[in-house]
Amino acid sequence: MVLVTTCPVSDRHLAKMKEAAPELEIRIFPNLEAARGSLAIAEIIITYGEDLTDEIIASCTSLKWIHVISAGLELMPFDQIGRQEILVTNARGIHVGPMSEYTIGLILMFSRRFVELYQNQLQHRWDRSIRIDELDGQTLGVIGAGAIGSKIAERARAFGMRTLGVATTVRELPEFDEVFDRSALDEVLKRSDYLVVIVPLTAETEGMIGEREISLMKQSAVLINIARGQVVEEGALLSALQEKRIRGAGLDVFMQEPLPEDHPFWELENVVLTPHLSSRSPKYMERAQEIFLHNLSVYRGQPGEMQNVIDVKKGY
Repeated sequence: MVLVTTCPVSDRHLAKMKEAAPELEIRIFPNLEAARGSLAIAEIIITYGEDLTDEIIASCTSLKWIHVISAGLELMPFDQIGRQEILVTNARGIHVGPMSEYTIGLILMFSRRFVELYQNQLQHRWDRSIRIDELDGQTLGVIGAGAIGSKIAERARAFGMRTLGVATTVRELPEFDEVFDRSALDEVLKRSDYLVVIVPLTAETEGMIGEREISLMKQSAVLINIARGQVVEEGALLSALQEKRIRGAGLDVFMQEPLPEDHPFWELENVVLTPHLSSRSPKYMERAQEIFLHNLSVYRGQPGEMQNVIDVKKGY
């Protein structure tokens, strides 16, 4: 059984994989282009999902399973994968802790005015007139009430925030005070003091937060995008921030990455931006390995169900 991986594998993780499946022949490459000589015999591929193409999938004539070691799947050639009836799983869930911590950190930065306070520190300015907020009693709206969104809501509740969730269907979720489907998005936009966007990028979600949606937000509201840059229309957001029609934004993702050095976002005082690292964690590979090893045991016939099986027709 040949496994091709374009993700780095430590000796410790390599040993665990061989222990779980002694028959595995593991071939490690820097990218799939370098792996071309092995693709025709690969039964399993582990990838970040960004280097797969229709042509590469077509060349994988023995491929039965792709494991994507990230949560994002928007670059996957799902039509070709579906035609070849290849199983796809991913690492959904491993980002819950770091991304929820990141988001709460951003909310606190805006609430407690840490950016302004740090700027004053650099200028040796003692100014106690800065107006500090309190999260207790404020409303958090989460567009994308999945695993990450639910953890953000759970942690926001510890600060006394009211939590509103937007999901594909209305259902009870214990972390949220109220859950809406996307038809009620406008209500969540109007009520939220902090709005977090954490949905997968699909044809339905691309550009879902545009000029109209931003215009419904409170002038005192903060938008936080940890989904994908394409979910929020950057031009509309930029204008709203420049004209102070919303209070601010915390941005970890952008239409173009790296963010160009001359992009106006860099200069805005009401923006906190980071270079797409909200999911970073020293435990990333450990958690991703656990999911893969579990799925590998099921793939080899052990009792259980595979985790994070992707619907290739939906793309998530």
